[in-house]
Parts: sequence; structure tokens; C-alpha cells
Amino acid sequence: MTRHAGFKLLIVDDHAHNLFTLRTLIETHMDFTVLEASSGQEAIDRTHEHPDIDLIILDVQMPDMDGFQTASLLKLRKRTRDIPIIFLTAAFKSEEFQQQGFAVGAADYLLKPIEDNQLLNKISTYFRLIEKERELNRTLERKVAERTRQLAEAQHYLENILTHMGEALLVLEPDGTIKLTNPAARRMLGYDSEDLRGMSIGDVFEEEGDEQAGAFMGTWLEALIRTGALSRIEARFIARDGRRVPILFSRTAVKDNAGDISDIICIAKNMTGYVRVEEGAEPIMHRTAHEVFQENG
Repeated sequence: MTRHAGFKLLIVDDHAHNLFTLRTLIETHMDFTVLEASSGQEAIDRTHEHPDIDLIILDVQMPDMDGFQTASLLKLRKRTRDIPIIFLTAAFKSEEFQQQGFAVGAADYLLKPIEDNQLLNKISTYFRLIEKERELNRTLERKVAERTRQLAEAQHYLENILTHMGEALLVLEPDGTIKLTNPAARRMLGYDSEDLRGMSIGDVFEEEGDEQAGAFMGTWLEALIRTGALSRIEARFIARDGRRVPILFSRTAVKDNAGDISDIICIAKNMTGYVRVEEGAEPIMHRTAHEVFQENG
């Protein structure tokens, strides 16, 4: 028979002889820890002293607090409510007794006089179930830990990309409110992260030839809804000190499961020092949002 080392069993009976007999039988065949209690109150005290008890064998007929009352109190406490309880009884053998025992949280019951092999098999069965549940929990914990590690690595990888990318990145709410920026954007604009969060894109951006700076967001959204992206737009960032920084700008709409725009991703390349080439090649900055909108209109 499996000896189930590492488990802890509490036996509860108001007769010292019964406790001795149970302990001797169990310790002869199994090598887990056996605790004793001679009353319902002592059993509850033992569970306070030993919060890692795995199984309770509980006599029903006890003075002051019987097994039913003891089990009811144990099931009220979060720490002990899930400990399996096997009732022992010599007097109650009816179906009504069984139902009462199960109603107060009994997992099983045995009749006195106890048949040795039956008791040992019951204990062994419950410990095998407990060990199986623990192994499942350990497996789940390992999977959760591995998944958490993978997510942390993926997040770190993405954060590194955003931190070291040379282009400015701004993530906007659909109404144009800035919700996220990368270091390149903050360096280009001269703001820190907290200052930019919550500002409108219109506060730090103006488009070439767009004299209605407060109205361009509506054009953006309408064009983004139609195309999903607007790229290579000639524009300027308005830095904190008032400088105009020439940029080549792209905007991409991110949609949720309902098909609505949830975020607008903006990427800007600093074009300071670049020379516009108009003849014999495509210009470096060659389209405005209004032109793209007209093309898709």
C-alpha cells in the first residue's frame, strides 16, 4: 500500500482507546503525520495550530459538540472548508444520517467497528485524489509562470523597439488626444511623457499648407476610415519652444472587433536638413492629407 509521505491527518474521537487504535493502525501502514483531538473544540483548535491538515477522520458521537456540529464549524472557515471529512459512527446507519452528514460537508463515512483495510483504502484514495489535485495545480502554476515570463519578454522586446526607434511614435485616441509617446517623439517635441499625455495632436502638429489647424482632425478620421492609413504626409511638429520641426508623417487606424477606430498610430521622421528633390524623381515630401483625402474621395 502507498505510504503517502508528506500528508497530515487529524483523527477526532472522545475515547482515548479509539484514538490509540486508529493511530497504531495508520502509522503501521502509512508514514504521514497523524494528529489527535479528543473533542470537537480540540479538533478546531488543531486546525488553527496546523493549517496544512489534509484529511480529517471525525467521530460523530461526542459530548458537548458532536461530529455534525464540529464539521459545520469547520466548513464555515475559509482555511478549513475544503478539508475532506470522513465521519465515523456506530449508532447512525440510516439513509437519513448519511444525508445529514453530507449536508454538513462530509466527504464520506465509515461504520464502527472499523474494518482495517476499508479505512486504509479510504485514506489512501483521498490522499491520491489530493495529490492529483496538487499536481494539477502545480502544472497550472508552471504554465501560468511560463506564460507570464513569455509576456514579460515580449513586452520588454517591444519596449526596447519603441525606446530605440529613430522615428517619433505617437498613439492617439480617436478624438486626437495623445495617449502614448516614445522617447524620440518626446525629444523632438521637447516635452516629457506626462506633459504630452492628454494633449491634443493639434497642439503639437500642423500640416503644410493647412491654415485651419483646428479642423484637420475631422479630415484625418474621414480619410482613415476610408483607407485605414495615410502615409508620407508633409507636416511640421510644433516643439515646446515654438520651433517648427519638418517631418514626414504617417497615420494608421487600429480598429476594434466592432470595426470602430480604437487608436491612431502616428509615426514621424525628422526631415530637418533634408533637401526637397522635385525634378527627375519623386519628391521626398510629396502629399498632404487633403490630397490623399481627395484621391480617396
